[in-house]
Amino acid sequence: MKKIYIASILGGLMLTGITACKRMLDVTPQSQITGQVYFKNEGDFEPFVIGNYTSIRAFANSITYGTERSEELMQGPNARLTTAWSQILTNTTGTINYNGQYKAIGSCNLLLETIQPFAFANATLKNRLIAEALCQRAYTYFFLVRVIGDTPLMLTAVNDDKVPLLPRAKTADVLKQIFADLDQAISLFPEKTYPNKYRFSYGAAQALKAEAKLWSAKVAGGGTTDFNDALTAATAVESTGVSLLANFKDVTTTRANAEVIMSAYYQRDETGANYALNALPFLSTVQGAANIDSIPYCLTSTNGQSGYEISLKTRQLFSGLTNDKRIPYTFIAERHGTAAANHFWATKLPGNKYADDRISDNDVIMWRLADVYLMEAEAYAGLDKTTEAINYLNKVRVRAGDGNYPGATDKASVERAVFDERGREMFFENKRWYDIVRFHYGGTINAYTYVPNLVGKTTPLFWPLSATVLAANKNLVQTQGY
Repeated sequence: MKKIYIASILGGLMLTGITACKRMLDVTPQSQITGQVYFKNEGDFEPFVIGNYTSIRAFANSITYGTERSEELMQGPNARLTTAWSQILTNTTGTINYNGQYKAIGSCNLLLETIQPFAFANATLKNRLIAEALCQRAYTYFFLVRVIGDTPLMLTAVNDDKVPLLPRAKTADVLKQIFADLDQAISLFPEKTYPNKYRFSYGAAQALKAEAKLWSAKVAGGGTTDFNDALTAATAVESTGVSLLANFKDVTTTRANAEVIMSAYYQRDETGANYALNALPFLSTVQGAANIDSIPYCLTSTNGQSGYEISLKTRQLFSGLTNDKRIPYTFIAERHGTAAANHFWATKLPGNKYADDRISDNDVIMWRLADVYLMEAEAYAGLDKTTEAINYLNKVRVRAGDGNYPGATDKASVERAVFDERGREMFFENKRWYDIVRFHYGGTINAYTYVPNLVGKTTPLFWPLSATVLAANKNLVQTQGY
């Protein structure tokens, strides 16, 4: 029987060639524990699946890829935004080394390969664990597709020390695998409602499928079929017992609330701070503000870094919406007497205030019902069913206090209204750059004129691969445009 080295996968073995074969063959693995030895009974599988969520949380928290290249942010007084925000990406600058993603995929592959023939007394548990691992793999591949486009497709566990050096698979083929994984997972989940919102469930799988189908419809050119599939998946989410919260202020500050479909867990002294750490100001940068008690500041730069603020372009999305209830829980202008405000702090993820300081440990929401409603609006608009699109758009607008959509009802106008509404509703939830790419390919916006730091540039919308990745695998080619 072939050996499957857990330590090789979890300890940094690169599945698609990030570490050269020769180097791996020169190093004796520190552990010879095999999958067959590690998985002795059905109780060994669930901790393994739970452990994989550490990687999923890291990907959900990756603001560099989900937000920084968008229009949402600007540099704060203690600048922290990277070259991604500046749109200065080259074959040597701002590149991605996807080692972490393929380590996560390797873990999923290992579990899926090992669990299939394993006899479980609890068949329901076995089905749920397989479904979760399939979702974890699909989510990770969807992350890669959105960041680099074409990506190597690795579906087997690493056997012994032989690591296949795979070429980049076409985006359409990777998406096909994502949907196959999700469809299988959806069929295996034992129930439609699952109380743990920090793990994949039937509803989370459907939400991921809806989002991936929209990407496929617009970026991969899937069109009508994918729009309809997105609607089917999104409708299934609505049947899982989630509901909009009455008060928007509770959406990101109340853990595992009724609107949340799935979140990445964060709590002080257990998981560390989330990406909003960089947006929380520290005291010396807001000292003297007339409204300092309303600003979610930290005492020290350890817990809040004054790194970035909400941009003018994003604030302008709220222009004229004087009754919008989201504004106080989205941003606040720092006031100093009669002087014009010159700092605008995000209040979307304010953290939690403890006796010693404020800590940025709100959960990172991966999907919530308002997000899904706007996906449905987007899909209907893509099908030129604008009456249905406006119906879903209004579900979000009414909760926000803005009333029903008052604009034109042609396809282009409604698509732009959905895009703008996502900018308001989903601000700072690590969605905006992906929205921009999707709506760019869908023809609603031109990213090169919409995103301020892209104006006048020709930087590709996908990321370049790092020299480390390319040097380790001769079968890879650099992302087009670099």
